[in-house]
Amino acid sequence: MAIVINIDVMLAKRKMSVTELSEQVGITMANLSILKNGKAKAVRLATLDAICKALDCQPGDILEYRQDDN
Repeated sequence: MAIVINIDVMLAKRKMSVTELSEQVGITMANLSILKNGKAKAVRLATLDAICKALDCQPGDILEYRQDDN
């Protein structure tokens, strides 16, 4: 996939656990795991907003485009 989710990087920078982020954002650990592992097909803007608010970052800090090698 060309879009890479860098939630792990931001969690490490903010010294925050996945559990803390899940609680602050209001999504389940399972859904956060799907998102963080790049398995999600979509993300709601409200969810992205909540993640950015919790991690004090910009959407570009979490989402990255990498061109496919195909």
